[in-house]
Amino acid sequence: MHFKRTLLAACTVLANAAYGETFSADVWVDNWFSMSVDGVQVAEDSVPITTERSFNAESFTFEAERPFVIGLTMKDFKQNDTGLEYIGTRRQQMGDGGAIAQIHDADGALVAVSSSDWQCLVIHKAPLDPVCADESDPVAGEGACAFEITEAPEGWDAADFDASGWIAATEHSAREVSPKDGYDQIDWDPTAKLIWGPDLKTDNTILCRLTVE
Repeated sequence: MHFKRTLLAACTVLANAAYGETFSADVWVDNWFSMSVDGVQVAEDSVPITTERSFNAESFTFEAERPFVIGLTMKDFKQNDTGLEYIGTRRQQMGDGGAIAQIHDADGALVAVSSSDWQCLVIHKAPLDPVCADESDPVAGEGACAFEITEAPEGWDAADFDASGWIAATEHSAREVSPKDGYDQIDWDPTAKLIWGPDLKTDNTILCRLTVE
């Protein structure tokens, strides 16, 4: 009988260890994001990227065992590979991005925030020449409307991925990003910074990752 109780206790400990901790996350991205933990998606923006002015924030929970890797795919809206939006209208322009995130543990302690500690890779950059936004008939890949696309590296959001060659996320001020709508619904910790690639306008799709110890 003593052996059975000991075995049951051991199984309970293993089950709890496998289950990990519960964390809560707040994420705001202009315009769209998906988030993974150790390569498994745990959240996705509920508003499609094609929705005009989709500046909502998302709050959600997930389970993980430390250390774990957060993978954040962030996209600014673009109508096509020119990187422009509202093509053919008087509002034709280059879009601009921005993102902020914070994660707390079950006790409410802050365990991660968006900052220059994140490692990032820009995988869609356009237009390479801002003059593209002034063209009457912009065509992706032609003239000023050239673009650069990189495939997302396989397993980029997994714990064993080598991101040493990636750049640090660029921190941008609220004045530069002009965060709207859902941003104001979250009580952001002062250490959580608005991040993106180096260029808010030409960097359209970005992969960023952080290891939470």
